[in-house]
Amino acid sequence: MTNPQWNAVDTYFTDTIAPADEALTAALAGSVAAGLPEIAVAPNQGKLLHLLARIQGARSILEIGTLGGYSTIWLARALPTDGRLITLEYDPEHAEVARTNIARAGLDKIVEVRTGAALDSLPQLEAEGAGPFDLFFIDADKVNNPRYVEWALKLSRPGSVIIVDNVVRGGRITTPDPDDPAITGTRELFELVAAEPRLDATAVQTVGAKGYDGLLLARVIG
Repeated sequence: MTNPQWNAVDTYFTDTIAPADEALTAALAGSVAAGLPEIAVAPNQGKLLHLLARIQGARSILEIGTLGGYSTIWLARALPTDGRLITLEYDPEHAEVARTNIARAGLDKIVEVRTGAALDSLPQLEAEGAGPFDLFFIDADKVNNPRYVEWALKLSRPGSVIIVDNVVRGGRITTPDPDDPAITGTRELFELVAAEPRLDATAVQTVGAKGYDGLLLARVIG
């Protein structure tokens, strides 16, 4: 679901207050050249992630779903020089493209790309004592979103921020659909967050170059 006016407004926002630079442009171009799906966040949404991380004062970030590393670059740029970002990517080819893009952006010293199923990598992070993380960005397979948020809670601290992308699904989130695992998983996510006393959350709808969707934003309060 797209609209020319939405695209025009996104372009205006991006050109005026969130312009691309060489590393970001190269990350998108490299991802397209490698055949990755063109589903990275829009530039103004990447800038939103960057600002949220800076507002949070994040020193450590966990991203679930790397793709070509475009959102990773936006987030990592919000970190101090001694900060760290771990990003989890299921597909080895996607992970290799992301590593190239991240290195080109000069961020490979603070970003680590881990390959494999996130539900395998997350217990490893816990065993390593990798947490707590200050901010989580979840943008992977939607069916496992509830599990990813549960893991984010395990690896968080009071005050940590959790962001989950693509929660509106073109408006289809309002109707249960047993034949669509993404809808089922996203609705379960909302039910989990609503029932979880350690989370204070909201969700917003967005329109733009990426169509009609939205994100969930939660803060760990205990």
